[in-house]
Amino acid sequence: MKHLSIKVTGLVQGVGFRYSTVQVAINVGVNGTVKNERDGSVSIEAEADERLLYIFLSKIQQSPSPFGKINHLDYTFSDNLKSYKNFKVIG
Repeated sequence: MKHLSIKVTGLVQGVGFRYSTVQVAINVGVNGTVKNERDGSVSIEAEADERLLYIFLSKIQQSPSPFGKINHLDYTFSDNLKSYKNFKVIG
């Protein structure tokens, strides 16, 4: 198990990005959270097997929302697990 933190910038608020991210996470089998940030970005915290996290990341990089447009995506992997039970929108 690994933890993945992602910060996405671009047209990612008000376009269904968070809810589309939840659907991708459920389909891939990833647990965690997604939330809007005050600066207009979206933050994602995800946990799963490393192979599943790479699949999830590749789908997020393509914008899970058909109305969204990603300008930049930063991500980091770590071993600091938070033991999420599901994947949900917060904040």
